Amino acid sequence: MTRATAVRAVLAVAVLLVSVYISLTMSPRLGLDLQGGTRIVLQARDTATVEADRETTDRTLEVLRQRIDSLGVSEPTLTRSGEDRIIVELPDVQDPRQAAEVIGRTAQLTFHAVEGPAVEEPDEKPSGSDPTADPSPTADPGSTADPDGLTLSDEQGRALALGPARLSGAGVEDATAGFDAQGGAGWSVSLEFRKDAGQDWKRLTGEAACHPAGDDRRRVAIVLDEKVISSPQVDPSVGCKVGLPSGATQITGSFSADEARDLALLIKGGALPVPVEIVEQRTVGPTLGAAAIDASARAALIGAAATALFITIVYRLFGALAAVALGAYGVISYAALVALGVTLTLPGLAGFVLAIGMAVDANVLVFERAREECAERPKRSLRSALTTGFTKAWSAVADSNATTLIAAGLLFFLGSGPVKGFGVTLAIGVIASMFSALVIARALTEIAASTRFVSDYRSVNGIARPGAVRTWLVRKDPQLFRKPVRWLVVSVALVAVAVSGIVVRGIDLGVEFTGGRLVEYSTSRPVDVETARDTLAAAGFGDAEVTTAGDGDLSVRTGKLDNDGEHALRTALAEEGGETTKVRDELIGPSLGDELRRNALIALGVAVAVQLAYLAVRFRWTFAVASVGAMVHDVILVVGAFAWLGRPVDGIFLAALLTVIGYSVNDSVVVFDRVRELWGANRRTPLDTIARRAVLQTVPRTVNTGMGALFILAALAVLGGDSLADFALALLIGICVGTWSSVFTAVPGAILLERNATTPPPAPGKRKGKGSARGRQGASRRDPLDNGARV
Repeated sequence: MTRATAVRAVLAVAVLLVSVYISLTMSPRLGLDLQGGTRIVLQARDTATVEADRETTDRTLEVLRQRIDSLGVSEPTLTRSGEDRIIVELPDVQDPRQAAEVIGRTAQLTFHAVEGPAVEEPDEKPSGSDPTADPSPTADPGSTADPDGLTLSDEQGRALALGPARLSGAGVEDATAGFDAQGGAGWSVSLEFRKDAGQDWKRLTGEAACHPAGDDRRRVAIVLDEKVISSPQVDPSVGCKVGLPSGATQITGSFSADEARDLALLIKGGALPVPVEIVEQRTVGPTLGAAAIDASARAALIGAAATALFITIVYRLFGALAAVALGAYGVISYAALVALGVTLTLPGLAGFVLAIGMAVDANVLVFERAREECAERPKRSLRSALTTGFTKAWSAVADSNATTLIAAGLLFFLGSGPVKGFGVTLAIGVIASMFSALVIARALTEIAASTRFVSDYRSVNGIARPGAVRTWLVRKDPQLFRKPVRWLVVSVALVAVAVSGIVVRGIDLGVEFTGGRLVEYSTSRPVDVETARDTLAAAGFGDAEVTTAGDGDLSVRTGKLDNDGEHALRTALAEEGGETTKVRDELIGPSLGDELRRNALIALGVAVAVQLAYLAVRFRWTFAVASVGAMVHDVILVVGAFAWLGRPVDGIFLAALLTVIGYSVNDSVVVFDRVRELWGANRRTPLDTIARRAVLQTVPRTVNTGMGALFILAALAVLGGDSLADFALALLIGICVGTWSSVFTAVPGAILLERNATTPPPAPGKRKGKGSARGRQGASRRDPLDNGARV
């Protein structure tokens, strides 16, 4: 064992031990889509006097935190997103109506003098509620403003004329609910004001005390959201112009415990620096998250077992050692997710499972390179061939993983919500897979290659002889690119079919991109779709789209629907289906839908531009343009396939599409890396011949790595349920068309572009970056009397 192998072995053991310790002692942090609960996104809005910037949004968040804490929700999370958005996560909350009502109270709390009964009655709300009303809170339609103040209904519905605001909620120091058992007063709310506000309160109550007891003008109105939440009379013991001091103020009445606490909560937490609007609301039932975790775990085990079995059959002993490294990869990547405190979402979980299938990529590249070395020089040692395989495969491994990391970065920075989690897990998976392949697998295979048994019985190790597929291809030597245009014609025809699907069938944009509400229900009695449609239409929800989901569940999609409307909809379904449970609930405001749709297009555009820039730096511009052309070809085919199949296009689909982009470029990078190497060594050979040889040499790698991902995705598609089926389907289609396009679109495109290019072929052995540095070092060591001429 060499020193380098020993260092790798020690490092691998150390990392594995730490990973196992972390995995056994720490628990993963689950997102709401896995543990169940409600996620609300609030948009801060500007007012005439206050701008919704970072500072005011942070102050608003703290006020909302006080409100949420008083609801008794276990471990709520409130964070600011960007400059003017607040994300509220409420674990285990399945009915968000109370939370949305308390959170959504947006107007500032104000205190007013009551000037007496109103001369004109305020307008009343129409009976019933519009089930399609905007979920965001609005002003009370029953209020009218006049030049001198407001006309509002009190708690009993009587119209009162109010003076201008004398005090705002910002002056409230504290408001607490208490029970007076000794005095028999029952529940009351005690108020404390800040210094200056306390003086204003004392003057306001002192002026009200100048009117006789029972007179409306002896009342003080506390107004929140253009609604009177309390209008107590000043106690008769308070003298005119004397008023109530801050610490001696109590609001008494026939309060229940809940009413007193709610009033204290509204007074204490009612002063928001800026109004907020609910632009997104998602609720996931606990059974759905548990089912997704169970399905993903089974898919991971089955897919990983199939992948391990496949590479063991193909590469025998070294394949079995790569399978061991694959298991180590799973432990390391899981421990990294837990140690970094990454919130594991449903797309993130799918990304973790998918990365298992993609983790064999580097091992396959190395083993195929080692096979080539053994075929070219049969008498060389197994260890030497393996070392050369690692060295020559490094460029392709680095470039292919870099393109996947670019896709993961785009998912994180341009995605939203759970899609960010997919980007994080994918990036961690890529880094962990490189460690498992270049450190763990290399240490294991080098130790095995050093043993006499493996060296003597070369049929055991799996790399001493070329694979059957490659041997057959080399023997047949098909002339693939003698007429490259014909392959491009096939690609154009496929794109035409996809585009026709987009035009004829249209793209079924999910509620995430259109706005509206999508709710999935489970009923105790079976309800067919037509019956559900008729029931909802009779209840006033004629625009609801009803489809089946999961095992007999119903999916209902509507336009604008507030929480009360959703409750009415669920009640209507319960009349036919018995006990009706909400499995999943997504509400997206129209403004956020437009923004997400725009961001999705930006993400795709940025992905194309970034990949083009990276490839142009690493390769010739013709190779970069051809690779990006193949990538765009893949994107159009995947979108077209979903259009023909009538499948929804949502945020999860976008995550899959960006992953397809990374995978497509990954395949093209491997092919063009080999083209560059062969062309540099044979500069006078026509490019179509070079391309043919490169493709035939890299086809085993493309097929073998694709099979690893296909095993995982097939398991996800079958076992993942509705939540992951579309994600897996998009990637299955993307990997198949990406494998095709890397050979039959990117390579023919590069050949045609090179016919008009003026750039000379690459220099022998020239590689950008690390390789060129070594070349410069070699040139500097040449004898100064040597002019480089050779015979």
